[in-house]
Amino acid sequence: LLDPFCGGGTILIEAAMVGRKMAPGLKRNFACEAWTCCPADIWTQERASAKEVQLDKLPQRIVGTDRHGGALALARRNAEAAGVGDDIHFQQRDFADLSSSREYGCMITNPPYGDRLDPHEVNQLYESMPGVLKRLPTWSHYILTAYRGFEKLIGRQADRRRKLYNGRIECNYYQFHGPKPGSAAVQNAGHETADQSEHPSTSSGGTLFGGLPAKDREQAELLASRLKKRP
Repeated sequence: LLDPFCGGGTILIEAAMVGRKMAPGLKRNFACEAWTCCPADIWTQERASAKEVQLDKLPQRIVGTDRHGGALALARRNAEAAGVGDDIHFQQRDFADLSSSREYGCMITNPPYGDRLDPHEVNQLYESMPGVLKRLPTWSHYILTAYRGFEKLIGRQADRRRKLYNGRIECNYYQFHGPKPGSAAVQNAGHETADQSEHPSTSSGGTLFGGLPAKDREQAELLASRLKKRP
């Protein structure tokens, strides 16, 4: 799991807690604990039961990166306070330098919307996304953003889309599902990524996360074949 715009670490901390089966709110107190209709020992028993099912650690660390060192310092403090400090690896890195040695994974992120950044800088960031995300062609990508025309910019419709509100900001949660391990789509993604590295001009205009969708690729190959046959 990777979040390249991790900020204070919320997404990754909650993911780590879910992965370790840590009950939310285990360390906080609730007003209803003072109700006379609820014996105090019930809360003690339930907290003990919740702790028994917790896992000691995740099988592998999850990763959060951000360009701002201050945000990462806050994320580390938040992770420690939540009890998952050893489960998350935070690293200062620009989105343009995104990479992973893992063949499969899941990227979940909430990139800047533009309300606190220069509009030109935000546009440049989003325009760079297709070229950056194609480095992880066999991953799944989940992006929460209020950026208008996101799918048109990316050049691909999301497999699923949900409208959400971040406070009063209307957002969309775009879900781009990666191929299943061992499928033909994985092999195609690898071949297309190699082709694009040799021919950079094909890395834009609809080539996302490693290449064209299967149907578009078939049509492109058919057109190329016809053009070769022309005198």
